[in-house]
Amino acid sequence: MPGPKDLDPSSSPRALLGAELRHAREKTGLSQEELGQRLFVSGTFISQLEAETRRMQPEYARVLDEVLGTEDFFRRNCSAVAKSRYPEHFAEAAEAEAVATEIRQYAPTLIPGLLQTPAYARAVNRAYEPTAPEETISERTEARMARTRLLGDPTKPLLWAVIDEAALRRKTGGRAVMAEALHRIVDLAGQSRVIVQVLTFDAGAHTSMEGSLKLMDFEDAPPLVYFEGVGTGRLEDDPATVTRMRFTFELLTAPALSPQKSLALVQALAQDYAHEEHP
Repeated sequence: MPGPKDLDPSSSPRALLGAELRHAREKTGLSQEELGQRLFVSGTFISQLEAETRRMQPEYARVLDEVLGTEDFFRRNCSAVAKSRYPEHFAEAAEAEAVATEIRQYAPTLIPGLLQTPAYARAVNRAYEPTAPEETISERTEARMARTRLLGDPTKPLLWAVIDEAALRRKTGGRAVMAEALHRIVDLAGQSRVIVQVLTFDAGAHTSMEGSLKLMDFEDAPPLVYFEGVGTGRLEDDPATVTRMRFTFELLTAPALSPQKSLALVQALAQDYAHEEHP
């Protein structure tokens, strides 16, 4: 099994903290599990801090400085990591998403963020915050579009999305916006950048009727699962939970249309929206 990769401290504040945490931990002779016990967290959590997939919180930074004898290094630098352009409940998940090698997602009510167009994202953000200033909506939309640039890499992350038919038929932003949004999904799939399956209404009851889920795998850190609700979000690294959610996703793919049939449906819906807009 390969050892941990050498992190680039110049790449981001989080990378700096991860590299310094690993260095300080190894210098004191503590394993990840032993250090986790001092913080009342798992060794997996320490691994994720070192690998940049989890954000260091101020309460952990204070204990790390005490346990590792780093004076106030982690406390001083923790604030730089805390700054984010994303809503607080989603910030840590977005940052983990940026370094994931594989993402598997079930989207029950809207097109996944990584697949959205600017117009669709703007319509979603405006619906979320109907009284927000236009500047706020523009900032939220730009942040979401920044996430989509992950798909500019020709090989990673792998994105496998199961999209509920409801998300494709809800006219978010109007027919023209929906036509553009669905054409983008078709284009990305045609470039072999994403795998998309549609869970049609005919599939009936399924394993994730309680809500959305997103599974993320990493090169050298344990996997995570992200649960999201209205204005809330939670990252979970418990191995049993991740395993159960992975099985849930696999069960979702079974009744969903094949990728080929899914794209045919998405393309047909896109054409319908375009035709309705320009009869």
